[in-house]
Amino acid sequence: MPVRRSMALTCATVLGACLALVTAHPADGADVRVAVAANFAATLAKMAPDFQTATGHIVRATAGSTGKLAAQIGQGAPFDVLMAADSASVERLVVAKRALADTRCAYATGRLALYSAQPGFVDAAGAVLHTDAFAHLAIANPKLAPYGVAAAAVMSRLGLASRLRPRLVVGENVAQAFQFVATGNAELGFVAWAQVVAAGQRGSAWLVPAAWHPALRQQAVVLAASDRIDAARAFVAWLQTPAAGAHVRAAGYQWEPRAR
Repeated sequence: MPVRRSMALTCATVLGACLALVTAHPADGADVRVAVAANFAATLAKMAPDFQTATGHIVRATAGSTGKLAAQIGQGAPFDVLMAADSASVERLVVAKRALADTRCAYATGRLALYSAQPGFVDAAGAVLHTDAFAHLAIANPKLAPYGVAAAAVMSRLGLASRLRPRLVVGENVAQAFQFVATGNAELGFVAWAQVVAAGQRGSAWLVPAAWHPALRQQAVVLAASDRIDAARAFVAWLQTPAAGAHVRAAGYQWEPRAR
């Protein structure tokens, strides 16, 4: 089906005191070290200059699968904020007291898509999955990436998990899964809808019904070990602003901030 833009995202409000930090320009802006889920890295790169203009702080991003980033945080990696591709990873960090519960923010809600770089290859209902028209199907690693978990859930729902297993090409994260498809190493791939949006009108895609897989409610949180808490709180608070929301929606995610 033609690639269309349509999505929505939910964002929770951090404390009002944090919001004040967004409009304050510190005399010396601090670097905010953000561990960001691979699917959102490109969007964050576009957002970062606006955040710097608003606060004086600079984003230093490290992208990867949510599972790998969370593991690195557990081992003491020097990050200030985690932007996960789910909410469960953030919850685990909060429970382990490695993240500050009052800073949790749902900064985006993602959607899963079946994508091919070939125009007309993917139909409007994903029926191509039931055929032998492809030899390889790329997915993110379900052990590390929420988008991989979502892909596995869809294949199970369709009763195709066993049939498709020999054709799977597994990437460490959804960015790598998308790359497999974009380079032709896989004819099909389960990727983030935002990646399809970024590809413009190239290729073909099926937007998977959201009810067919666990919700991709992406949350951010300030990490307890951060040595620049004020700057980190300012970043998470800024994610709730209309300026941030405009970037998020334009990228193909849902964004709808609301109080807890």
